[in-house]
Amino acid sequence: MSLLSDLVNLNLSDTTKQIIAEYIWIGGSGMDIRSKARTLPGPVTDPSKLPKWNYDGSSTGQAAGDDSEVILYPQAIFRDPFRRGNNILVMCDAYTPAGNPIPTNKRHNAAKIFSNSKVASEEPWYGIEQEYTLMQKGVNWPIGWPVGGFPGPQGPYYCGVGADKAIGRDIVDAHYKACLYAGISISGVNGEVMPGQWEFQVGPVEGINAGDQVWIARFLLERITEISGVNVSFDPKPVPGDWNGAGAHCNYSTKTMRNTGGLAVIKKAIEKLQVKHKQHIAAYGEGNERRLTGKHETADINTFSWGVANRGASVRVGRDTEKEGKGYFEDRRPASNMDPYVVTSMIAETTILG
Repeated sequence: MSLLSDLVNLNLSDTTKQIIAEYIWIGGSGMDIRSKARTLPGPVTDPSKLPKWNYDGSSTGQAAGDDSEVILYPQAIFRDPFRRGNNILVMCDAYTPAGNPIPTNKRHNAAKIFSNSKVASEEPWYGIEQEYTLMQKGVNWPIGWPVGGFPGPQGPYYCGVGADKAIGRDIVDAHYKACLYAGISISGVNGEVMPGQWEFQVGPVEGINAGDQVWIARFLLERITEISGVNVSFDPKPVPGDWNGAGAHCNYSTKTMRNTGGLAVIKKAIEKLQVKHKQHIAAYGEGNERRLTGKHETADINTFSWGVANRGASVRVGRDTEKEGKGYFEDRRPASNMDPYVVTSMIAETTILG
């Protein structure tokens, strides 16, 4: 092992009580993840015990140069799979020095919705299916694809096995284990329909925690691909043509949906989603119109539909849910680049408070 590797893997707990906290937040584009580290005097498990911090918002597209200080509020703590030991990852949201959430802080409004007593009493659960594409560094083209060319047509790649089908499995497995180490409720991974495309699932997780966990899982994926020398794309249609796009299907249930008679509650919730279809589509990710074409297991972006076991519908109800008369449903409209704070809170607001 090289000296550099030795130092990277150094166990600090042998010599000091101090820990490293990596503060993580979302930049001005709404999809750029930012982070920086600081030393703390000892282990911390409660985010309210962490100090607030600040950053230069003019360098992230979130503040003017003559008033650039943005304040980070620690909101959730995860174990750090890179530094290990007592070191932590800290999910933050961003505020002005006066204490007001900045416009790109989507967590603040989501937290207000989830703290509503009516929403909280329903204990909303989410399962997010995050699809993504691994891209060749320096070339906007999936890994394993010939530059300027195409692999064989879709068919053998979904959940495939073999060097010509499961492209990038080492990254996927590293990410899976890193999420488990961090304390994320990652429930599985699989190869997707387009070669070089994969999916991980987070959930079931209740309320605001779903957004925190998806963002930290994305951060871990970005870091692992950084180490591996590839890029990760959350574009909803990374390759035009006869190739599947990338979504972030949102599985959802409330306490009443999970109880006896829940199917009737699910149907009423779906009716509410249909009424607000345009509002949800507008908030479900940039470039989603390139993905929601009515082809490649999607519904057309302009038409709301639902069905049992129908992956070509806007909303799918599972066979088990129909059979048992209770359970959950899947909103298949969100794009891979959606903000999980926005999507989860909006579904709760529409179906519970609407």
